[in-house]
Amino acid sequence: MANRMILNETSWFGRGAVNALPDEVKRRDYRKALIVTDKTLVACGLAAKLTDKLDSAGLEYQIFSDVVPNPTIKVVQQGLAAFRQSGADYLIALGGGSPQDTCKAIGIIIANPEYEDVRSLEGVAPTRNPSVPIFAIPTTAGTAAEVTINYVITDEENRRKFVCVDPHDIPLAAFIDADMMDGMPAALKAATGVDALTHAIEGYITRGAWELTDTLHLKAIEIIGRSLRQSVAGESAAVEDMALGQYIAGMGFSNVGLGLVHGMAHPLGAFYDTPHGVANAILLPHVMRYNADYTGEKYRAIAQAMGVDVQGMSIAQAREAAIGAVEALNRDVGIPASLRDVGAREEDVPELAQAALADVCTGGNPREATLDDIVALYHGAF
Repeated sequence: MANRMILNETSWFGRGAVNALPDEVKRRDYRKALIVTDKTLVACGLAAKLTDKLDSAGLEYQIFSDVVPNPTIKVVQQGLAAFRQSGADYLIALGGGSPQDTCKAIGIIIANPEYEDVRSLEGVAPTRNPSVPIFAIPTTAGTAAEVTINYVITDEENRRKFVCVDPHDIPLAAFIDADMMDGMPAALKAATGVDALTHAIEGYITRGAWELTDTLHLKAIEIIGRSLRQSVAGESAAVEDMALGQYIAGMGFSNVGLGLVHGMAHPLGAFYDTPHGVANAILLPHVMRYNADYTGEKYRAIAQAMGVDVQGMSIAQAREAAIGAVEALNRDVGIPASLRDVGAREEDVPELAQAALADVCTGGNPREATLDDIVALYHGAF
């Protein structure tokens, strides 16, 4: 069996990595950027850290800052209009998963206008042309959207999120710079960090996993497990570690898929605007228990990567140790304990479960889930 890996053409890592962006633009002879970001990043001055560098290099740009959390079809369409009006020939995605995903949708549709309705991009869309070139600068250590071939859009009209999977959408270059992440509030560091851990764990046990992605995911689990608490506490070196760990997780899961945690988290974002990382974090231990008997010895490796001494443990003990390590991390970084704590309603469970069963991520789960299984998992998370 052949296994495919798709990664950025160029990636820069470490504090000050964004300084390399002007040279990357100039060597490709691009003229003008549309910067896709949100109003918070503009207001807090983070966007200025980028635009000051562009100004110094004499590079033109225009800012589209109307991105919202859990970005919608309407926002994508507004971004398309902004790109066309701007005269830009490349994109810069500045922000967490929402600006990154919005930017990917804009870039794909500009290059493939037959998908302008946005909904037709759901699943594996057979686009013909690569996206408008994207330079990606993450400002959170979690989604890894800067290195993945996935993006998620919210269909407000139908109260659902849909996942788009397209090798044509991967950013041309990524700049993994902890200087752009230091200002994250502690709660955001926690939520995005456990999102990254979920990527690594689901990518490690997904049906498509293989030796190279297993190596990446275990390393990501190790880095996140040792660094997230300190990152949330404000330690500079740990923020940089998290920036790397989440990227490594993205290198893996982008190429092999995810599982039921993400399948169940997406409807929560569509129904209640629940932050994606928080939804994943609450669901992860529940789904790990559900999957445990279908993972062989992999939970032993997860526990060990998270710092647990598993010597002498039975397979059942090692599995519970892995789940316990995730639960302890959630508690330590302040993740809410239940879905009720984030405003979810049990009367919505039947509809949530239907959406989760249909989600493209659910098919990668190591244990095939039925509708009744998903209903029971949601109820358990309340």
